[in-house]
Amino acid sequence: MNLDLKKYIKESKKIVIFTGAGISTESGIPDFRGPKGFWKTNTPIYFQDFVSSEEVRRKSWEAKFSSDIIKKAKPNVGHYAVANIINSKEGAHLITQNVDNLHQDAGVPDNKITEIHGNASYASCLDCGIRYELKPIKKNFQENETVPYCDSCGGIIKTATISFGQPMPEEGMQIAQRKTLGCDLFITIGTSLVVYPAAGFPKLAKEIGANLIIINNEATDFDPIADLVIHEQIGKVFSEE
Repeated sequence: MNLDLKKYIKESKKIVIFTGAGISTESGIPDFRGPKGFWKTNTPIYFQDFVSSEEVRRKSWEAKFSSDIIKKAKPNVGHYAVANIINSKEGAHLITQNVDNLHQDAGVPDNKITEIHGNASYASCLDCGIRYELKPIKKNFQENETVPYCDSCGGIIKTATISFGQPMPEEGMQIAQRKTLGCDLFITIGTSLVVYPAAGFPKLAKEIGANLIIINNEATDFDPIADLVIHEQIGKVFSEE
């Protein structure tokens, strides 16, 4: 691990780590805004369109099941390093914009992670919130293109991710803000810090007196206020002795 980074982590008691798509690119999952980013080749489906049109929902499920990049992905060095930090510090917490479940696969417990953009590894009812596993939904869809509805209330079922135009999870954002306000070290990893309101967390951490570390391939608007900036591949940063 980078020596300066290691020193900050060792001297801190309440660490918040904030991760974005960049930490998962080394697992084969493309980011969203880079040169080969997801939005360069895909058109996002807006939440209102998903809710109002069964045909749009059908296209959404078709796209979901035609690509299994996330399903095949495995945690990388960065994910395991984050898990080690989170699990070694009693007051540590992880906030992630990622929906790939790789942090959990690497060993971060559910009570120490807040997924502000949801999770793509399962689905849920938009009305009653019941969780649905994707395997039976996929089976029914591939057999007869059945668009899923909730068995309990008849509501619309959607992958448990936050789509464009969909409100951010109120509870998750509150937890993220509370953890940020209580931290003494805030580390951002693999995020361009341009998506708000989530990008406001590092600024908030600095305002309350916490140290700020930014680890990202490219420069961010927050680099000038950070205590430590590392522009390197994430795997390399955490592989260094």
